[in-house]
Amino acid sequence: MQPVDLTTLTAACCEIRADWLPARLEQVYQHDRFTLSLALRTLNQRGWLTISWHPQAARIGVGSPPPRTPDTFTFSQQLRHQLGNLALVAIVPVAPWERAIDLQFAKRPGDPALWHLYVEIMGKYSNVILANQDNQIVTAAHQVSANQSSVRPIQTGQPYELPPALRDPSPTLSESFESWRSRVSLVPGAIRRNLLKNYRGLSSALLLSMLQAADINPDEPTENLTDADWQRLFTYWQIWLKTLENGSFQPGWTETGYTVMGWGVTSSVDSVQKLLDRYYTDELNQQVFGQLRHQIQQKLSNLLGKLKVKADSFKGRLANSDQADQSKQQADLLMAHLHLWEPGMKAIELADFETEQPIKILLDPEKNAVQNAQALYKRHQKLKRTRGAIEPLLQSVQEEIDYLEQVEATLTQFADYQTPEDLEALEEVREELIQQNYLEASDYQKEPAKEDAASRPYQYKTPSGFELLVGRNNRQNDRLTRSANEYDLWFHTQEIPGSHVLLRLEPGAAPDESDLQFAADLTAYYSRARQSEQVPVVYTEPKHVYKPKGAKPGTVIYKQERVIWGQPQRVGGK
Repeated sequence: MQPVDLTTLTAACCEIRADWLPARLEQVYQHDRFTLSLALRTLNQRGWLTISWHPQAARIGVGSPPPRTPDTFTFSQQLRHQLGNLALVAIVPVAPWERAIDLQFAKRPGDPALWHLYVEIMGKYSNVILANQDNQIVTAAHQVSANQSSVRPIQTGQPYELPPALRDPSPTLSESFESWRSRVSLVPGAIRRNLLKNYRGLSSALLLSMLQAADINPDEPTENLTDADWQRLFTYWQIWLKTLENGSFQPGWTETGYTVMGWGVTSSVDSVQKLLDRYYTDELNQQVFGQLRHQIQQKLSNLLGKLKVKADSFKGRLANSDQADQSKQQADLLMAHLHLWEPGMKAIELADFETEQPIKILLDPEKNAVQNAQALYKRHQKLKRTRGAIEPLLQSVQEEIDYLEQVEATLTQFADYQTPEDLEALEEVREELIQQNYLEASDYQKEPAKEDAASRPYQYKTPSGFELLVGRNNRQNDRLTRSANEYDLWFHTQEIPGSHVLLRLEPGAAPDESDLQFAADLTAYYSRARQSEQVPVVYTEPKHVYKPKGAKPGTVIYKQERVIWGQPQRVGGK
């Protein structure tokens, strides 16, 4: 993940100053352990200023509104109490070439600052610190004790101190070409590494784009550079410094990330704020998505493994209970042929009543014929009771297996993160498993999404232009079934876990064969049988689809279905 460097931070602050100062602070909301949102209102607009001290994604910028879930963090409560309804009047660097800024709050523009919110964008040492007008720390996102850091502890009641000063020289526009070249080439080495070592305010990503713009290999030894190379690089060096001075940044996407300098841009963006919000939202969502998918997959694998062992045990006990009728038959035969029994017999062979085939009956030599028959009758009753007790248990376990296999099939749709909706749909799967008591809620678990804020199903158009909706998880499957009208058609793979699919039809409209085949192919694709050549798919009218009372999410029964063969290999993906 590309970190916010001094150049990016300067660009973000330039835009914020231009568009959002002064602004009234209306609300403070903390998303998670590392992210804060401040609701700002100016005369012309209202927006959310995102401040993050995430170890990999620390940043500041106007971004998306926060989720509508309770904020239970102490840090945001303290900020809300101290800064509520004050005005954000200034955003200034705490020191030249430092990735730390001071957000100043006052009663109104022009008044002296009452509070300083220091935002330090420093990788794993990033922090957000609130200090009063005497510069005493009142609260911090992350407090650092003297035991943790003897250089710079950060604790309530102590004065705020600047980060340790950097020792490298500061880049300046006044430095001559000869001086700059001499400093960078004094010790032979790769050009990018030498620039990083000799000047502050630089980042690897910035230098990579600068060197690529100058058509110089970043790993080229300084002694191999020609005079023309040095001149081109110095030109871009000065462009960078002038941009920092005049604020004329050019944000855009590159092949490996983003830039605010316009170098190597594959597509431009009209705002640094939009650029940072999209980049870090996607990067962090991708991390969370991968971790969450792995967590759910591991849990499902463990649960299904245990349930299948239990089911096999029940099936084994049921197989033994199948001998119940055999025990009764043997007892009846023995009672009918008492005269053939002799003391001390360990077995007796008697003809079956119907087939007259010989049946061998094992006997206890310590018991007489009647006692052996009674033992067989008792075994018959015991095995019958076992079947009566085991069958509902096996059915319950099998229902759990079917449900979890359905959830497992859902995960096949979440192979990669593409959009924020992918994460929302996956979080709904987690919430569902929590509600079904298969997962435990974390300390800061989000509340279940409201209906109007829930994730949306996949949407397709059939060859005739009809809308086709594909559920991404069990919640969506249930919503699709509930929202269907009498003209729609409902699709599902036959006895195979998969998505519910709804073909939307207007009154009087009739899908042709190509529409039905398109729906069947997609239904097969979004099922556990995705890798098969042909998959049986059932479809019926929604009025023939029912959710049994008390059934788990996504579970339905249907009737009056028709079968069509879907070919998932014809579907090219999303």
